Amino acid sequence: MADDVAAVHALAMRLAREAGAIQRERYETSLEIGTKSRPIDLVTEVDRACEAHIVATLRRERPGDDILAEEGGAHEDAGAAWRWVIDPLDGTVNFAHGYPCFCVSIGIEHRGVRTVGVVYDPLRDELFEAVRGGGARRDGRPIAVSQEARFGRALVSTGFAYDVHDAERDNLAQFARVTKRAGGVRRDGSAGLDLCYVACGRFEAYWELKLHAWDVAAGILIIEEAGGRVTDFAGGPPPASGSEIASSNGLVHDELLRVLAGN
Repeated sequence: MADDVAAVHALAMRLAREAGAIQRERYETSLEIGTKSRPIDLVTEVDRACEAHIVATLRRERPGDDILAEEGGAHEDAGAAWRWVIDPLDGTVNFAHGYPCFCVSIGIEHRGVRTVGVVYDPLRDELFEAVRGGGARRDGRPIAVSQEARFGRALVSTGFAYDVHDAERDNLAQFARVTKRAGGVRRDGSAGLDLCYVACGRFEAYWELKLHAWDVAAGILIIEEAGGRVTDFAGGPPPASGSEIASSNGLVHDELLRVLAGN
């Protein structure tokens, strides 16, 4: 088992760097930009190229594994021990606008348990990664969540769902409450990086609604291995779907949940 985890971990890091190289090469070049669920839900040929590369490599090197990928390049095998959950380009809107905040996110489960997480930022050349029980690292060096215990000094991040223009449920009221109570609020548009920034202490907390499994599969594990806490808004286990996520250094978590609840 240890050898298999090591092999999966090494392959995930390699694939994240290779997909990141595609993004770096195409950054701030002419792009074909389409839309998906909403006019502001963008997709580019770079998303698809990164996913195609990752999926093709997995099908060649690990043909028995299950794959869930954002742009539809799945290879489903319900009986597989290993499942790869892939966001080939997290932060597509940023990428399409030339805003330098996006990443590759690869989370890997073994029999339903988050086991490996890798997030790669190709512009900063930062690789965040974790193996269950082995801690979290950035560029090979251990990372840990911040030790700030005062919510009034916390730097907090969030994002808004693509249906924010017309949805009955959103996090705009939460955003206002957190802004009034926290030390600062950021909205950078890449859930994968937001989660990793909590893990390495750049943010004290991050919350969001209506994400997907590929947005959070890697980042949740990286935060937990860095000593942080990830839950739903009621303090229970975070849904694998990413539909509701609250993450923090643990020290400000209860206050974060109280503020999100309107207390």
